[in-house]
Amino acid sequence: MSQQSSLRLPIAQNQIQFRELVQDALKYAKSLGASDAAAEVSESAGLSVSVRNQDIETVEQTHDRSLDVTVFAGQKRGSASTSDFSAQALRETVDAAWHIARYTAADPAAGLPEPELLAREFPDLQLHSPWDIDAEAAAAIALEAERAARAVSPLITNTDGASVGTFEGHFVLGNSRGFLAGYPYSRHSLSVAPIAGRGAAMQRDYWYSADRQASRLADAAAVGRYAAERTLSRMSARRIKTGRFPVLFEAPLALGLLGALVQATSGGALYRKASFLVDSLGKPVLADHLQVAEDPFIPGAMGSSAFDDEGVRTSARDVVVDGVLQGYFLSSYTARKLNMQTTGNAGGSHNLSLVSRLTNPDDDFRAMLRKMGTGFLVTELIGQGVNYVTGDYSRGAFGYWVENGEIRHAVQEVTIAGNLADMFRQIVAVGADTITRGSKSSGSILIEQMAIAGQ
Repeated sequence: MSQQSSLRLPIAQNQIQFRELVQDALKYAKSLGASDAAAEVSESAGLSVSVRNQDIETVEQTHDRSLDVTVFAGQKRGSASTSDFSAQALRETVDAAWHIARYTAADPAAGLPEPELLAREFPDLQLHSPWDIDAEAAAAIALEAERAARAVSPLITNTDGASVGTFEGHFVLGNSRGFLAGYPYSRHSLSVAPIAGRGAAMQRDYWYSADRQASRLADAAAVGRYAAERTLSRMSARRIKTGRFPVLFEAPLALGLLGALVQATSGGALYRKASFLVDSLGKPVLADHLQVAEDPFIPGAMGSSAFDDEGVRTSARDVVVDGVLQGYFLSSYTARKLNMQTTGNAGGSHNLSLVSRLTNPDDDFRAMLRKMGTGFLVTELIGQGVNYVTGDYSRGAFGYWVENGEIRHAVQEVTIAGNLADMFRQIVAVGADTITRGSKSSGSILIEQMAIAGQ
């Protein structure tokens, strides 16, 4: 393979250009008669290398950029975008957005955030740590991870491959109410997916590591070995009897329950009355030993930012205290639809953590199995069977049958079912085996009882 460098962006130079582009777009929009305007210029580059069976399968480099413009004619809104940063393209893009705004229907909730809510301070949150790696070096890491996975056991007969990716980007966001800011960011990852067995007895699992800093990625061989161990543990999986049993969500899946809480308390679902947690502010939504906190200012974290997608300043806050919901996740638009104020969550949540005051430092994964006693450990969910209007929850699942705190055998072809409102209130324990994926952190979650459809 040739020595091909990953794409590196001249960020310092381009940030100056991007600020000028944003200011030019806003100035031109106002000259057309726009009452308000917002613009964002962004650029990203990435390198992804995948291998399979010790052969390089794909090498992909990406380089994307965009100028996005939104203009307002009173309460009428129009948006347009382009990847061409020339002066002519900028004017044509603003013209297009203005044309849409003039002829679209008025929306009383449309508009930029109030000026006093916009961010004015921009701490260095250490979100940018580029990885100076070329395709050959990335392939070597992926090959090491796959090789380590296959070396664990002769039962590892194949793989779905291993991959290494590096990504960086930057942006500038501005609006006609005085906001202008942006920053660079990065994300790097390593993953491997071994296959065990042959024919109808094959099983597959995976593991990955991701971080803004390449130096904090897990060791490639360790990722490969752990992925292989997870795959081997799935061999000879079988169904279990139908019934109601305690269910323990492994920490990576527990994050999905935290995500479900965010979805159900987000402004879009709430103002449309499409959530089972409508009008839940100040009411119990989780078990009374649980807390959910949001902290946008954790250095180097995936969900950190001093402002949201509208330029509204973010803030650390308690979302749930002793099970009681303290705040929704709102943008300016959804807040106005609810006659409330934005929470700085346009674009999503910022570093959420779920903790329990009942958790002890030694409540590791094995301790959580002992707490459950006899029940079902879930390590994979299949399908999208969540109805956020009613809270009904039904997912295909893979996992392990546990008796007296010990794993007995793998379990497949079952469905777990319940209602999220009940599941949230029936969380009896959260483990100290905390994992962070993306912008969410949680340990494993033990739910008192769920319906399991087996045989």
